[in-house]
Amino acid sequence: MKGILFVLSGPSGTGKGTVCKEVLKRNKNIFLSVSATSRPIRDGETEGETYYYVSKEKFIDMIDNGEMLEYAVFNGNYYGTPKHAVYKLIESGRDVLLEIEPQGAAQVRKLFPEAELIFLLPPSMIELKQRLVSRGRESMDEIKNRLKAARWELLQADKYNTQIINDDLDDCVRSVIDYINTKHNQRQKIDDLLNEEI
Repeated sequence: MKGILFVLSGPSGTGKGTVCKEVLKRNKNIFLSVSATSRPIRDGETEGETYYYVSKEKFIDMIDNGEMLEYAVFNGNYYGTPKHAVYKLIESGRDVLLEIEPQGAAQVRKLFPEAELIFLLPPSMIELKQRLVSRGRESMDEIKNRLKAARWELLQADKYNTQIINDDLDDCVRSVIDYINTKHNQRQKIDDLLNEEI
Protein backbone atom coordinates (compact mmCIF):
# COMPACT_ATOMS: atom_id res chain seq x y z
CA MET A 1 0.00 0.00 0.00
CA LYS A 2 1.27 3.45 -0.91
CA GLY A 3 1.47 6.10 1.77
CA ILE A 4 -0.81 9.13 1.95
CA LEU A 5 0.31 12.72 1.55
CA PHE A 6 -1.31 14.92 4.22
CA VAL A 7 -1.04 18.68 3.71
CA LEU A 8 -1.47 20.94 6.73
CA SER A 9 -2.02 24.48 5.58
CA GLY A 10 -3.52 27.80 6.62
CA PRO A 11 -2.58 31.44 7.14
CA SER A 12 0.70 32.34 8.78
CA GLY A 13 0.21 32.49 12.54
CA THR A 14 -2.41 29.74 12.78
CA GLY A 15 0.13 27.48 14.49
CA LYS A 16 0.96 25.08 11.65
CA GLY A 17 4.50 24.45 12.91
CA THR A 18 3.44 23.87 16.52
CA VAL A 19 0.61 21.54 15.49
CA CYS A 20 2.94 19.57 13.19
CA LYS A 21 5.51 19.10 15.96
CA GLU A 22 2.85 17.78 18.33
CA VAL A 23 1.33 15.49 15.68
CA LEU A 24 4.77 14.00 14.97
CA LYS A 25 5.44 13.50 18.70
CA ARG A 26 2.16 11.63 19.18
CA ASN A 27 1.99 9.71 15.90
CA LYS A 28 5.20 7.86 15.06
CA ASN A 29 3.75 6.47 11.80
CA ILE A 30 3.87 9.76 9.91
CA PHE A 31 6.92 11.50 8.51
CA LEU A 32 7.45 15.24 8.09
CA SER A 33 8.50 16.53 4.70
CA VAL A 34 11.11 19.25 5.20
CA SER A 35 10.66 22.26 2.93
CA ALA A 36 13.34 24.41 1.32
CA THR A 37 13.62 28.20 1.60
CA SER A 38 15.81 30.97 0.27
CA ARG A 39 15.40 33.07 3.42
CA PRO A 40 18.18 33.23 5.98
CA ILE A 41 18.18 30.84 8.92
CA ARG A 42 16.72 32.29 12.16
CA ASP A 43 17.77 31.75 15.77
CA GLY A 44 16.48 28.42 17.07
CA GLU A 45 16.11 26.88 13.59
CA THR A 46 18.05 23.85 12.39
CA GLU A 47 19.24 23.08 8.85
CA GLY A 48 17.49 19.96 7.54
CA GLU A 49 14.87 20.02 10.31
CA THR A 50 13.21 23.44 10.13
CA TYR A 51 14.06 23.96 6.45
CA TYR A 52 16.72 23.25 3.88
CA TYR A 53 18.32 26.68 3.42
CA VAL A 54 19.43 27.41 -0.15
CA SER A 55 20.32 30.51 -2.13
CA LYS A 56 17.68 32.20 -4.27
CA GLU A 57 19.64 31.14 -7.38
CA LYS A 58 19.70 27.49 -6.28
CA PHE A 59 15.96 27.60 -5.51
CA ILE A 60 15.17 29.02 -8.97
CA ASP A 61 17.33 26.26 -10.54
CA MET A 62 15.29 23.65 -8.61
CA ILE A 63 12.05 25.16 -9.97
CA ASP A 64 13.42 25.25 -13.53
CA ASN A 65 14.53 21.61 -13.26
CA GLY A 66 11.06 20.46 -12.13
CA GLU A 67 12.34 19.42 -8.70
CA MET A 68 9.65 21.21 -6.67
CA LEU A 69 6.27 19.75 -5.73
CA GLU A 70 5.14 23.27 -4.85
CA TYR A 71 6.59 26.67 -4.09
CA ALA A 72 5.56 30.19 -3.16
CA VAL A 73 7.23 33.59 -2.83
CA PHE A 74 6.55 35.74 0.21
CA ASN A 75 8.32 38.98 1.20
CA GLY A 76 10.89 38.27 -1.53
CA ASN A 77 11.80 34.80 -0.22
CA TYR A 78 11.08 31.44 -1.86
CA TYR A 79 9.53 28.55 0.08
CA GLY A 80 8.80 25.12 -1.36
CA THR A 81 8.82 21.33 -1.19
CA PRO A 82 11.37 19.20 -3.05
CA LYS A 83 9.53 16.34 -4.83
CA HIS A 84 12.08 13.55 -4.50
CA ALA A 85 11.91 12.89 -0.75
CA VAL A 86 8.09 13.09 -0.63
CA TYR A 87 7.58 10.66 -3.52
CA LYS A 88 10.17 8.25 -2.12
CA LEU A 89 8.43 8.04 1.27
CA ILE A 90 4.96 7.61 -0.25
CA GLU A 91 6.13 4.90 -2.66
CA SER A 92 7.65 3.04 0.30
CA GLY A 93 4.22 3.02 2.03
CA ARG A 94 4.85 5.80 4.54
CA ASP A 95 2.39 8.59 5.29
CA VAL A 96 3.88 12.06 4.87
CA LEU A 97 2.89 15.34 6.53
CA LEU A 98 3.58 18.52 4.62
CA GLU A 99 3.28 21.91 6.36
CA ILE A 100 2.89 24.65 3.75
CA GLU A 101 1.19 27.93 2.88
CA PRO A 102 -2.13 27.88 0.95
CA GLN A 103 -0.44 29.06 -2.28
CA GLY A 104 1.65 25.90 -2.24
CA ALA A 105 -1.29 23.70 -1.23
CA ALA A 106 -3.14 24.79 -4.38
CA GLN A 107 -0.18 23.56 -6.47
CA VAL A 108 -0.07 20.24 -4.60
CA ARG A 109 -3.80 19.77 -5.25
CA LYS A 110 -3.13 20.01 -9.01
CA LEU A 111 -0.02 17.80 -9.09
CA PHE A 112 -1.12 15.32 -6.42
CA PRO A 113 -4.96 15.27 -6.37
CA GLU A 114 -5.09 12.27 -4.02
CA ALA A 115 -3.44 14.32 -1.23
CA GLU A 116 -5.52 14.92 1.90
CA LEU A 117 -5.64 18.66 2.58
CA ILE A 118 -6.22 19.96 6.12
CA PHE A 119 -6.87 23.70 6.58
CA LEU A 120 -5.98 25.20 9.95
CA LEU A 121 -8.22 28.11 10.96
CA PRO A 122 -7.45 30.76 13.60
CA PRO A 123 -10.12 31.34 16.27
CA SER A 124 -10.37 35.00 15.14
CA MET A 125 -8.49 37.58 13.07
CA ILE A 126 -7.66 39.48 16.28
CA GLU A 127 -6.06 36.34 17.73
CA LEU A 128 -4.20 35.75 14.45
CA LYS A 129 -2.72 39.28 14.60
CA GLN A 130 -1.74 38.81 18.27
CA ARG A 131 0.04 35.54 17.45
CA LEU A 132 1.99 37.17 14.59
CA VAL A 133 2.99 40.13 16.78
CA SER A 134 3.95 37.92 19.76
CA ARG A 135 6.33 35.86 17.60
CA GLY A 136 8.45 39.00 17.28
CA ARG A 137 9.99 37.81 14.02
CA GLU A 138 8.57 40.34 11.57
CA SER A 139 8.10 44.09 11.20
CA MET A 140 4.61 45.60 11.45
CA ASP A 141 4.62 46.06 7.65
CA GLU A 142 5.35 42.35 7.18
CA ILE A 143 2.58 41.48 9.67
CA LYS A 144 0.14 43.69 7.73
CA ASN A 145 1.11 41.80 4.56
CA ARG A 146 0.54 38.48 6.36
CA LEU A 147 -2.93 39.58 7.52
CA LYS A 148 -3.83 40.83 4.05
CA ALA A 149 -2.73 37.48 2.60
CA ALA A 150 -4.73 35.66 5.31
CA ARG A 151 -8.01 37.08 3.96
CA TRP A 152 -7.36 35.52 0.54
CA GLU A 153 -6.12 32.30 2.17
CA LEU A 154 -9.28 31.93 4.27
CA LEU A 155 -11.33 32.01 1.06
CA GLN A 156 -9.48 28.85 -0.03
CA ALA A 157 -10.58 26.82 3.03
CA ASP A 158 -13.57 25.20 1.33
CA LYS A 159 -11.24 23.64 -1.27
CA TYR A 160 -9.69 21.47 1.46
CA ASN A 161 -10.83 18.03 2.62
CA THR A 162 -11.34 19.29 6.16
CA GLN A 163 -10.98 22.45 8.28
CA ILE A 164 -9.84 22.45 11.91
CA ILE A 165 -9.86 25.47 14.26
CA ASN A 166 -6.69 25.93 16.31
CA ASP A 167 -8.27 27.45 19.41
CA ASP A 168 -7.03 24.90 21.94
CA LEU A 169 -3.74 23.26 20.89
CA ASP A 170 -4.46 19.87 22.46
CA ASP A 171 -7.94 19.62 20.89
CA CYS A 172 -6.57 20.77 17.53
CA VAL A 173 -3.74 18.21 17.53
CA ARG A 174 -6.15 15.44 18.54
CA SER A 175 -8.47 16.40 15.66
CA VAL A 176 -5.60 16.35 13.14
CA ILE A 177 -4.38 12.94 14.39
CA ASP A 178 -7.94 11.54 14.31
CA TYR A 179 -8.32 12.70 10.70
CA ILE A 180 -4.96 11.19 9.69
CA ASN A 181 -5.76 7.87 11.41
CA THR A 182 -9.23 7.69 9.85
CA LYS A 183 -7.89 8.26 6.33
CA HIS A 184 -5.04 5.78 6.87
CA ASN A 185 -7.44 3.10 8.14
CA GLN A 186 -9.84 3.71 5.24
CA ARG A 187 -6.98 3.34 2.75
CA GLN A 188 -5.83 0.15 4.49
CA LYS A 189 -9.36 -1.28 4.39
CA ILE A 190 -9.71 -0.57 0.67
CA ASP A 191 -6.32 -2.16 0.04
CA ASP A 192 -7.34 -5.25 2.07
CA LEU A 193 -10.59 -5.57 0.13
CA LEU A 194 -8.80 -5.29 -3.22
CA ASN A 195 -6.36 -8.03 -2.21
CA GLU A 196 -9.00 -10.36 -0.75
CA GLU A 197 -9.37 -13.75 -2.44
CA ILE A 198 -12.98 -14.49 -3.51
